[in-house]
Amino acid sequence: MKFAICNEIFSGWKLADVMEFAARTGYQGLEIAPFTLAPAVTAVTPAERREIRATAERTGIEICGIHWVLVQAEGMYLTHPEPAVRTRTSSYLCDLVDFCADLGGRVIVVGSPKQRSLLPGVTPAQAWDWAAATFRDSVRRAEDRGVTLCLEPLAPAETDFINTAAAALRFTRQFNSPNFKIILDVKAMCSEPDSIPAIIRACAPDFAHFHANDRNLKGPGFGDVDFGPIAAALREVDYQGYVSVEVFSFAEGPEVIAQRSLEYLRSRFV
Repeated sequence: MKFAICNEIFSGWKLADVMEFAARTGYQGLEIAPFTLAPAVTAVTPAERREIRATAERTGIEICGIHWVLVQAEGMYLTHPEPAVRTRTSSYLCDLVDFCADLGGRVIVVGSPKQRSLLPGVTPAQAWDWAAATFRDSVRRAEDRGVTLCLEPLAPAETDFINTAAAALRFTRQFNSPNFKIILDVKAMCSEPDSIPAIIRACAPDFAHFHANDRNLKGPGFGDVDFGPIAAALREVDYQGYVSVEVFSFAEGPEVIAQRSLEYLRSRFV
């Protein structure tokens, strides 16, 4: 199994230092949150993108993809009732595809609960149709650039739009595109009634990325979620993507989070 880690864990670090530490620790991949580089990816120049890609190659780390893609990008909203806002968001999703491809990344995780929840007066059916239209151009761009968009189902505590893996599958499958799939996230799946291994089996082969964390917002092995059955299910469905460490509580510090998470994952995926 290939393991990656998300770079926002290393707040204040230079990206090159993050890559070197991740590779030295034993990770194969790095997942980048664009807001750690600039408020919008359009501000990251072609030369800077080439430098990031070259640094990854030099350090022996693969940039597996990007996530937290709408954070700090002003004026973006997937389900906004104003057509101009959705048009702007649609265009920016295409910018994200190009950015990810320019870095050599393969997946874009679209979670963004604050940019998709239903605004007052918007029905679930309207939100569904508007979001589908907002994604249409970027799915085509992803097909052209060899990138896979991954819609992330999130818990009801975070958003009221697409809360289960089953709902995310219904949404992505309407595009009938190999470049629009879903991501499975352990913390989010903890909110579902079905077991995590059952969700993994039900969603295969339509998930293209996997986030490893715990219901307590910390890294894998820092809480009570047992990754043994999760690892077994991922092997059973022949998952070929990355298992990427994404946490939301940084109390232990980036070095400890990275090292202990990887040690735990390796102990469960042997």
